[in-house]
Order: sequence, then C-alpha cells, then structure tokens
Amino acid sequence: MTDPTGGTRAALADELLGLALEAARRAGELLRDGRPADLGVAATKSSPIDVVTEMDIAAEKLITGFLSGHRPDDGFLGEEGASSAGTSGVRWVVDPLDGTVNYLYGLPTWAVSIAAEVGGETVAGVVEVPMRGETFRAVRGAGAFLNDAPVRCRAAAPLEQSLVATGFNYVRTVRAHQAGVAERLIPLLRDIRRGGSAAVDLCDVAAGRLDGYYERGLHPWDLAAGDLIAREAGALTGGRPGGGPSNDLAVAASPGLFGPLQALLEEFGAWHD
Repeated sequence: MTDPTGGTRAALADELLGLALEAARRAGELLRDGRPADLGVAATKSSPIDVVTEMDIAAEKLITGFLSGHRPDDGFLGEEGASSAGTSGVRWVVDPLDGTVNYLYGLPTWAVSIAAEVGGETVAGVVEVPMRGETFRAVRGAGAFLNDAPVRCRAAAPLEQSLVATGFNYVRTVRAHQAGVAERLIPLLRDIRRGGSAAVDLCDVAAGRLDGYYERGLHPWDLAAGDLIAREAGALTGGRPGGGPSNDLAVAASPGLFGPLQALLEEFGAWHD
C-alpha cells in the first residue's frame, strides 16, 4: 500500500478523497432536495428523542452503494448500520446525516460526514453542509479546505474571550450532568454555543468560527472526518489528558485554548455521566 517515498499512500489518499467528495455531494443533494414535507421518524436509537428518519437510511444506502461500486473490497462503519470488515485495508466511516433532529425540524445545521481510514488511520475526510453551500475537506498532512480555499483555526484567545461549542446527549440523565458542566464553564468563557451537529462544530473550529468545541458521547462516525479537518487546520484535538478523542470526551480547540479547556473539562467531570 505504500512505498519508501510514501507516494502510493498519497495517491491512495487523493483517490479516497475524490470518492468521498462525490459521495457526500450526492448524499447532500438527496437530503436537501428530497426531504419530504411530511418527514417523520423511522426509528429511535439511544432514547425516544434520539431519532432516525427515512432520509438517514436512504443517504447511507446511497453513500455505501456509490463507494462499494468503485471500491468493492473496502470496509464500512456507518451510523445507520453499515458494517463490514473489507479486505483492502481501507475502511469508510460514514455519518449520512449528522444533525438529524435539526434536519427533522427544518433547521439548516446538518451535514454529511465521510472519512476514509487506511490501516486504522484517518487519511481523508469530507464534511458536506448543503444548507450553507459548504464543503470541508482534508487529506492527512495536506491542510484543510473549505470550498477549495484553505482554512485555519483562530489565533489563541484568553479563556474568557473564547467562544466554545458543545453538544448534549439524548439520554436525559446524561444531559443533566452535561448541563451542570456547561453551567460551570459559561462564566469562564465568552459564551457557549450548541449547534446540533458535531461534524459542523469541528469544521467551524477549523474555519475559525469557534475557538473550541467539546462533547461527551460521540461515536467514530461523528468524529472521524471533522477531527481530521480540525487538525489539518491547525487545531489540537484529543479527549481526556493524554488521550485521543473518544466516546468519553472529544475536545478540539486552537492550540492556546486546548490545554486550559481540557483541564477545566477534566476538573468538572465532563468525561463521565
């Protein structure tokens, strides 16, 4: 899969990025243009308010079908059930509709997130935000882009001048603890935002629209593409001190904010329920 110069791996990453861009574009168009006026809930996940719509399922089928048609030996990990090991060493990590509740209510903050892993390492990522007309993308080691223009995270700001986003779990008892963490953080920050899409929040850190972001309870499909894009834009990402982003905690922030924010989240117990 690679040669001593890394040329083959770079070519593969570019190929995977191109496929991800096209798959995300197609899925974004389906979701934007095909949303039925009477859209309803098809199923629930962690709780009755953690929903799946018929469009989540249709978008994932479109993405996996497109990618499988071009690379039939690749594996998949998808939010709505796509799961296969594959034999090529490449795995696609797919969230066909990140921000489903926003989408259900007709709010614009939702996205299609597609990442490609090679040997367990994320090498390419795309986050398509159709209602903004925005496509974020990154290849590992090659920077992050928004609609073909390079993006960088914000310069470091003091904690009290930092705008930070977060998200809340759909299980009520977990949300209550998360609200307590946010209550302790708010007086120390410029403010807190809650957008409703982890992928979009991570990309907004990359684009300098947020100073930082944190959330507990994310899954690989929520994180994979956005985390790469944020890192390639110069942000630092991680979880608890010394660890990477995980279900326990994911943090992304400009380098000057990352350490202080992570330390506060550890102190306030943002990593547990």
